[in-house]
Amino acid sequence: MSEVTAKFAVTSMVMWMAPVAIMYGFYYQVFPGVSQMSSSAQTLASGFLAVISVNLVIGFYICMAMKETSHQEPQPDPTFLANAKASINQPTSSQVIDDSRGKGKVE
Repeated sequence: MSEVTAKFAVTSMVMWMAPVAIMYGFYYQVFPGVSQMSSSAQTLASGFLAVISVNLVIGFYICMAMKETSHQEPQPDPTFLANAKASINQPTSSQVIDDSRGKGKVE
């Protein structure tokens, strides 16, 4: 389980850092050719690339999750099973008819 949590944490950090790095690179003209673009073109390009970077990170995370192998057969929660078995054994309100003298009949 800690392996899954670590992958999620790393992916979350990259999903936050990639768009910020792209916006930083465009704002401070780190990327080549950015200085020749107009201000509105820089804003649009950095925004589009930031959104695309987040989608790429999400896609990468989905691919990693699909490639994971299950090490064990999934098991149901024992508390849920106990509650489900108890609810099956209880009569429902449609099965018990209450007459005026307080005696119940089962249909």
